[in-house]
Amino acid sequence: MEEDYIPQGYFLIVNEEDKVDEKGTIIINMKDLINSKHHPDGDRLNGCCGLDGLDGMNRVCLNDHETGTENSDCWMPHYIAINPNMVNFT
Repeated sequence: MEEDYIPQGYFLIVNEEDKVDEKGTIIINMKDLINSKHHPDGDRLNGCCGLDGLDGMNRVCLNDHETGTENSDCWMPHYIAINPNMVNFT
C-alpha cells in the first residue's frame, strides 16, 4: 500500500466510518510529525518494511514520553495515530 492515509497539513479525528484506528484517535501525515523519535523499547518497533504499530505506541517526544503510533509498514496506509489523551485542544 505504502500511501499516505491523509494529506500533509491535515488531521482527522477517527469516527465510526473510518477503518484505520479506534474512534477518537487523531490521525496525521507522517511528514507533519515534529519533535518526535522512535520508542526506545525495540519491542515496539516491529514490521517488515516499516513499523506496523501492532505492539503499542512506538513514537515518543524528545523527552521520551509516549505520544502516538507510527503505521508505516508496506501492507498498510501510512499515518501517525496520536493518542487523544495526549492532546489539549485549547
